Amino acid sequence: MSQVDVVVIGAGAAGMMCAAVAGQRGQRVVLIDHATKLAEKIRISGGGRCNFTNRVVRPEHFVSENRHFARAALEAYTPQDFISMVDRHGIAWHEKHRGQLFCDSSSDLIIKMLRQECDLGQVQWRMPDAVQAIEKTEMGFTLSTSSGPLETAKVVIATGGTAVPQVGATDFGLVWARRFGLKIIEPRPALVPLLFDTQMWAPFQVLAGVSLEAGLDVESMGAAKGGRQARAAHTPHFLEDVLFTHKGLSGPGILQISSYWQPGQPIELNLAPQHEMVAALINKKSQSRQQIVSVLGDLWPKRLAEQWLGSMAQLRIAEVSDQQLKILGERINRWSLMPTGTAGFKKAEVMKGGVDTNTLNQRTFEAKAVPGLHFIGEVVDVTGWLGGYNFQWAWASGFACGQSI
Repeated sequence: MSQVDVVVIGAGAAGMMCAAVAGQRGQRVVLIDHATKLAEKIRISGGGRCNFTNRVVRPEHFVSENRHFARAALEAYTPQDFISMVDRHGIAWHEKHRGQLFCDSSSDLIIKMLRQECDLGQVQWRMPDAVQAIEKTEMGFTLSTSSGPLETAKVVIATGGTAVPQVGATDFGLVWARRFGLKIIEPRPALVPLLFDTQMWAPFQVLAGVSLEAGLDVESMGAAKGGRQARAAHTPHFLEDVLFTHKGLSGPGILQISSYWQPGQPIELNLAPQHEMVAALINKKSQSRQQIVSVLGDLWPKRLAEQWLGSMAQLRIAEVSDQQLKILGERINRWSLMPTGTAGFKKAEVMKGGVDTNTLNQRTFEAKAVPGLHFIGEVVDVTGWLGGYNFQWAWASGFACGQSI
């Protein structure tokens, strides 16, 4: 039976980072993964160019039952630390809007870099290899795997969440966390399109493919009781593109707000975030003989303006009453919608929820009740915004754990 210092289960972003750091510190590390292809989630990310971090990363860019848990790891390993590694490996990159950093060419370069870092730490690879059992012993743990048994002082579970099962994502980490008695925050799809009632959405199906910038909020519970409601506690306001689909809404703005949305809550969209539309429309009425569809067409894609106005589209704005313009303007700036659900884990970029952070040490990621057992990355109840934040969490949590074991 092989004896090592550390077994890391899951050769994704967090797992490879942790294994590399621990190995380069002199630990004897075995890295196990059940997949035949290495790090498929990295490979497909960012349209194949891997949005590997963001220039500005703060705890408020993450969703968790414990909003402060991520702070220590994020401060210990910053975006600049990862950028330095990328530069050291000669990987060209560029910055897109809002601080998002991407490879110039292929996400495969990030995978190759992490593999090389593991090799520098003389990490032993077992892939594909399935872990069938993990048993706590007086000296540490015994693992039963398809390649044979292992004895180790420490186990790190970095198997990610249940999002994107088509590339091999499973609930392995959640299953073993429960078996060792750790509390799980209910897993849910995050960074995911939202769906709406089929009958309600029917008039908007023809808009599939239309996108525009919008302001987005989650309304507080009870929004239907009248009046504009305050945003749900700790929910930020997003200003991002929204995409109409056959079944609902997608695009960066919807993916962002989906991480905060709860079933039974409406969302509110401002479809003209740079304008106070009631005043703008009434002011335009006194100055223009344009058709109202042309007025809205200056702000929106024409298809959206025509569908939104319906039979009113052919009217000149001067022919529309002030009351009608008031109703139209308010709806444009405050369009309240009740999602019926999400597009599910197959369409989600990440999993929200996971191992309760209150059961883990925030600096080492060790389970408080199970010495030697660690959980890092997506399997932990820390979910980042769209834009490189989830990768930075993987790097930071993997680094912190690798430094401590």
